Amino acid sequence: MKERIVLLAIISSLLILLYFFQNHMNTPCAFMTILIFMALYTTYMQIAFKHQVRKQRKHPVEKNYNYKPFVSILIPAHNEAEVIENTVENISKIEYPNYEIIVIDDRSTDNTAQILENICTKYKNLKYFSRTKEAFAGKSAVLNDALKIAKGDAILVFDADARVKPDFLKELIPALEPEQVGAVQARKVIINREQNFLTRCQDNEMAVDTHFQVGRDSVKGAVELRGNGELIKRKALEDVGGWNIYTITDDLDLSTRLQIKGWDVRFCPDVCVYEEGVPSYIPLLKQRRRWIEGSIRRYLEHFSDVLTSKDMSLRVSLDMTAYITEFILPVWMVSEILIQSYRFIKDDQNWILSSMALSTLMCGFFIVALFYSLRKYVKLKPLDNLCQSVTTAAYIVVLWFPLAIFIIFKIIFMKNNLDWGKTKHGTAKIRQEIIPDKTIKKEAEQLINI
Repeated sequence: MKERIVLLAIISSLLILLYFFQNHMNTPCAFMTILIFMALYTTYMQIAFKHQVRKQRKHPVEKNYNYKPFVSILIPAHNEAEVIENTVENISKIEYPNYEIIVIDDRSTDNTAQILENICTKYKNLKYFSRTKEAFAGKSAVLNDALKIAKGDAILVFDADARVKPDFLKELIPALEPEQVGAVQARKVIINREQNFLTRCQDNEMAVDTHFQVGRDSVKGAVELRGNGELIKRKALEDVGGWNIYTITDDLDLSTRLQIKGWDVRFCPDVCVYEEGVPSYIPLLKQRRRWIEGSIRRYLEHFSDVLTSKDMSLRVSLDMTAYITEFILPVWMVSEILIQSYRFIKDDQNWILSSMALSTLMCGFFIVALFYSLRKYVKLKPLDNLCQSVTTAAYIVVLWFPLAIFIIFKIIFMKNNLDWGKTKHGTAKIRQEIIPDKTIKKEAEQLINI
């Protein structure tokens, strides 16, 4: 009910603003204001990143490889028979002296438990346990159960399809050392990028997400955890009471609660975790529906805490506010175009052409961000980069805009059923080799040299 009331208040305020602009001002001014704000904030992040790079060149800060806390690696597995053995084999090759692997069979109905039982003797630092059918469903509940037996001072969470390089922990763990840092997120990369159009767009989507995460990290803003490849300080996790079992996006919810408590969340673009992209449309739609719903609900649930927190920094608060517009924009744009279209049909004064032009300009903003991100992280040739930037922007608009509007409608008028909407793993055609070490190092070097 709280989420519904807050969302209704936000939507009502938006409609009042629309009415005001429609009747007392030139409506495109509102769009232009948002565009200018987005451009200024993006420029601010870019300047902060460039300053950070120059500062690192002049006064290099070496990673402290002597910081080696014991790490508990948690891998939830619900019906993951297709991938879990290969994942455990890959994770067990991590070159780090102090870690354990805990795989949780979460009420699986396939032979996940049998596979884990068969391989548990093969890896000396592997533990596993099975949750009963009566256990509370959801990834958060799984992780909370695993935390009870985990010995680590740091908790590393992987999805059941994760793949990493052996030096993953060695390179990621130093970022967790500072006292105020509560969690660190590795960069996510789609391992089956070239399987089809959808997987390619998902990898491009991850690239632009990396671009914005790097920007947010540069301004010490509200960096978000992404579930796969997230490293959390146990002290910070216990400070916020573990994972929230009443959320469908454990990572996003945890990010916000850590920041409310004053913990920093950092992002490491030079450390990668590889995962499967979803190769077909309907499963992808279900996955993104969960992501959007979970993201919106966590803002609504913690709305008052964000406003009243004495521990959250002003930078994080402003950054979080700026990114809430990604959910407001679809409603605003669609509502505006519908209103102007109605006025055009009624032959009333309207700004239909201006509104459509500014909507196109707003899409162009994302195309530019995609072009920059793909050049930086995917290393595409200029013409291929431009084509993929345009097609991926169209993919994002077609996928995210309708879903965001539907989720807002669902939160207001439908019951919250905590529908997890699990993504099936093992259906993707994954190349067997991980990108060679030298490629990752080259990407990291190029990132610093920009």
